[in-house]
Amino acid sequence: MSPRTRSNLSVSDRVLAGLSKLSLVMRHESWRSAGRRGLTPTQAQILSILAGSANPIGLKEVARQMAITLGTASEAITSLVSKGLVRKAMSESDGRAIVLTLTKPGVREATTAAAWPTALVVAIDALPESERAGLLRGLIGMIRTLQEQGAVPTARMCVGCTYFRPNEYPGTHKPHHCLLIDAPIGDSDLRIDCGEMEPVADELGSRLWSVFVNGQPLDDQGPGHRRSPSKSRRSNHVSK
Repeated sequence: MSPRTRSNLSVSDRVLAGLSKLSLVMRHESWRSAGRRGLTPTQAQILSILAGSANPIGLKEVARQMAITLGTASEAITSLVSKGLVRKAMSESDGRAIVLTLTKPGVREATTAAAWPTALVVAIDALPESERAGLLRGLIGMIRTLQEQGAVPTARMCVGCTYFRPNEYPGTHKPHHCLLIDAPIGDSDLRIDCGEMEPVADELGSRLWSVFVNGQPLDDQGPGHRRSPSKSRRSNHVSK
């Protein structure tokens, strides 16, 4: 089979080519920014993960979230401990477990590490809101498929959360509803990594995704109670 030429590249080929260019920018900026502070990109990302965790986590969870080996994670954490950015402590809930916490210098470094490359922020902000929202929906779909393939760690996304009711208000600027904040949300408000996310039961996950993609209210797919933006109850999670 002959290699594809530029004239017969599929849409998928072109999307992947675009993502590759963005990846190069992120990789370059990551190395340059972390290098200035005496860190590797892996070490900087670990700091961001520890800063974003609601509760202290250990080595295995760090490796899982980053999709790296325990050996790689251990080496990076050892370096961060020696730099005075991370400390190891006994877990309060399990006296046999070691958890990782940030020191004060580590918190400062984590804040810097969490910042996205300015060039990419400017490029995304230059897009109309509708295109940014569409891009976010597309990325969510790709991440979900990669999760199902086991290619990436499970992300804490709105789609798949017990608080999320997709297409609750079809045809509006903010068609979805978040029960946690008790408010309508739009596609541009969707999160890929939310610390308050609570996964739905496996049997409901595919239904939520189908509803989200097809634009149908959740009630059309199963039990539920339609709410209005002004009359909603925070305590009601998505029902099975």
